[in-house]
Amino acid sequence: MLRRIAASALPLLALLGSAATTATAAPAVPPSGDRLTVTVADSGLPDADGTYELDCRPTGGTHPDAQQACERLDEVTVWGKDPFAPVAPDALCTQVYGGPQTARVTGTWAGRPVDTTYRRTNGCEMSRWDGMVPLLPAAGAGA
Repeated sequence: MLRRIAASALPLLALLGSAATTATAAPAVPPSGDRLTVTVADSGLPDADGTYELDCRPTGGTHPDAQQACERLDEVTVWGKDPFAPVAPDALCTQVYGGPQTARVTGTWAGRPVDTTYRRTNGCEMSRWDGMVPLLPAAGAGA
């Protein structure tokens, strides 16, 4: 009788063992999806131009100031508002040229796709850029 119980339990133990192995192969925490690619051009700053990867939660990537960039993005992220929204077409902006700097940000933030550009062609665009420092380099910091 004992042999019959042991023999019938072996397939069950094998099944449980393979299920446990499969469960441990999955990552413990799913990725947050907060991953951005930042491309900066014509900054006028040493080592600021180029393409950087930024991961948040956990912080990582090749961005030179990843921790502060993630913290800034968390600060400007508000439910119901797009932190990467362009300047409104009917905005009244000072016609002050801020420089040739450009940046493009693509990826995913807070579960939403991001594909936006930044430049410093007038007061509104300069303010929008400055609101994203240190995700974007501070203009004039090295000039």
